[in-house]
Amino acid sequence: MVVSEPLPGAMNMALDEAVMLAVSHGLAPPTIRFYQWWPAAVTLGYFQSLNKEIDRQACQDAGIDIVRRLTGGRAVLHHQEFTYSLVTPEGHPKVAGSVLQSYLSISHGLLNGLTRIGVKADLSAGTRAQEHNSAACFDAPSWYELAVERKKLSGSAQSRRHGCLLQHGSIPVQNNTDSLFSILRFPNEEIRAKAKAFFTAKATSLEDILGYRPDFAKLSEVFTQGFSAGLGITLDEQRFLPEEIAWATDLCYNKYYTNEWNARK
Repeated sequence: MVVSEPLPGAMNMALDEAVMLAVSHGLAPPTIRFYQWWPAAVTLGYFQSLNKEIDRQACQDAGIDIVRRLTGGRAVLHHQEFTYSLVTPEGHPKVAGSVLQSYLSISHGLLNGLTRIGVKADLSAGTRAQEHNSAACFDAPSWYELAVERKKLSGSAQSRRHGCLLQHGSIPVQNNTDSLFSILRFPNEEIRAKAKAFFTAKATSLEDILGYRPDFAKLSEVFTQGFSAGLGITLDEQRFLPEEIAWATDLCYNKYYTNEWNARK
């Protein structure tokens, strides 16, 4: 397990990929990382169109970074949240099986952690509403994601490369709906308002549920315990390997900061 200091979006995505490379080369054990973002960043799903779905000027004006993920899904604004990533060989017995089966296994760790701060979440039934489909993630729960009173709390995405499984996801500490919908593109303001209202009705945050904002240190503690109990593993805190730092630095500046990656079609 690695606990990171707040980092820019490009470096966070570079570290996720660097850890995956280290695990695939047998240099690092299966790794769970807890991290934060500074400055705020919007991440695009691997298949999304930056120019069609994100207002670059609005992001620049608000000081919000833009970075494309290795994983699929839709846009997520990362600010005032708890983020995790899990990297393991694809056939590891704790997460073996299909994408849905591994989602289910990992969700048990998240669910266990949430119970430790008094959040009673459920695994979603797997329906995704389409009526107001937007570029934004969190507008409806997907298979084996966590919901509280039918509102989506935890969003995750997964990629399988180099014989490894990478899953990362976020749990909003604070509601950032206004900021998110100010940087998404819509054909007109009426559609923006409808999409925002639908999103607001379907998503929640820890502050909305608990009435306060748990800090990162507390969340790191409860999710360390949660993943340990939920997956039946022992987590020991470690530092990044020199190889992971070197790979992440290269990936950050030569991939995740580049327009070629972020604006790719």
